[in-house]
Amino acid sequence: MIAEFLNRLFHPSTTQLPDADARLALSALLVRIARSDHNYAAVEQDRIDRILMARYGLDLGGSALLREEAEALEAEAPDTVRFTRAIKDAVPYEDRQAVVEAMWQVALADGQRDDEEDALLRLAASLLGVNDVDSARARRKVEGNQ
Repeated sequence: MIAEFLNRLFHPSTTQLPDADARLALSALLVRIARSDHNYAAVEQDRIDRILMARYGLDLGGSALLREEAEALEAEAPDTVRFTRAIKDAVPYEDRQAVVEAMWQVALADGQRDDEEDALLRLAASLLGVNDVDSARARRKVEGNQ
């Protein structure tokens, strides 16, 4: 299954990815953000599960399964560009702003700002086409809710 998904991601057709693939791409991007500081903490995994539950109407078991698929995919995928391209192609700008907010929720879940997470998040937001002002707004919103 992962090989098929990576094939669709690496050799995109002219059509958008199916919703299930877009979900998996977003989930894998969240995992990549969480792992970027080399400390994939339980609090980050829990935050990813909660984001997936809220975004996709999943129960805890469904979100955990999706996260586990995303963990396997993220471990095999060579770069972030393809995840972000799949999301950018499938999601309108306003929803991509929510994606950046979700990435900030994961990056700040452990209560620390980390240089590697910050750098990857800035890159991913840019690749998603979300400008710096909107990304900063999303970060401040997340910081205000913690």
